Amino acid sequence: MIVGLNIKDDIRAYPLQILVWHEIVNDVVGGKPVAVTYCPLCFTNQVFDRTLSVENAVEFGTSGKLYNSNLVMYDRTSNSLWSQALGEGIVGEYAGVKLERLPFDLAYWKEWKKLYPESKVLSRDTGSIRPYGADPYEDYYSNDLILFPIANDDKRLGLKEIVIGLEHQNQYKAYKLQDIETKKIINDVIGDDNKIALVSLQPFMVRVFDRVIDNENKDDKIVVDLLYNETTNILIDQVTNSEVNFDGTFISGPLENKQLKRLPMDQGFWFEWVAFHPETEVFYIK
Repeated sequence: MIVGLNIKDDIRAYPLQILVWHEIVNDVVGGKPVAVTYCPLCFTNQVFDRTLSVENAVEFGTSGKLYNSNLVMYDRTSNSLWSQALGEGIVGEYAGVKLERLPFDLAYWKEWKKLYPESKVLSRDTGSIRPYGADPYEDYYSNDLILFPIANDDKRLGLKEIVIGLEHQNQYKAYKLQDIETKKIINDVIGDDNKIALVSLQPFMVRVFDRVIDNENKDDKIVVDLLYNETTNILIDQVTNSEVNFDGTFISGPLENKQLKRLPMDQGFWFEWVAFHPETEVFYIK
């Protein structure tokens, strides 16, 4: 499995076989300084913009500390501590500072390279001696064992159920990965007005889009309602009958050439999401 990034057509893949040993990769993708992070204890991947100001791009390292069994990073400029789950400084000079989260993909390499055959991939020639290909956590991902304390133990879902977590104006909602993979598309609303679509056409690979599109020369906005056509394996807006690809670009119909905005997300074990967001709503298929 890999974490995939596509920023301004600079396409890169970061294997979990490498990330499990290092947990953080500082990189520059499409001209943007990024931190690609992975917490194996929570199966949480997250990509952050490392730019804190116009002239300040920090580098991150693994602190060795945990918060709710989740990765705590530090920046090499101020030694402030940062929570991966919160995307926020928690101790030090940058306490309370939020990092911008960037959309990413979690995918199998064989699926990723079909979509992006020109993708670069992180080399195992890291300068560190690690048994890449072996996972020190072994069966941890499939058993019910949690190695470190968490603040909130919520039984609505299995502890290690993989969920997609979304936030909008301090309202939180979790979606089971299995439900998204089964339905292919889930059109939903978070809070009162945040209309979103979760799309999964490949195993583990989920993309979240804003369903609202600005309407040129009009004050009103277009709200799409996506449907998956199993026969043609394409996405269709039921309102306009326009076809849209997995990148969120409309390729035919009245909305041709319009673009859905892709949204950041959290993807990982349920116990981690609900530990940090105990008030979260859970989406259930009706």
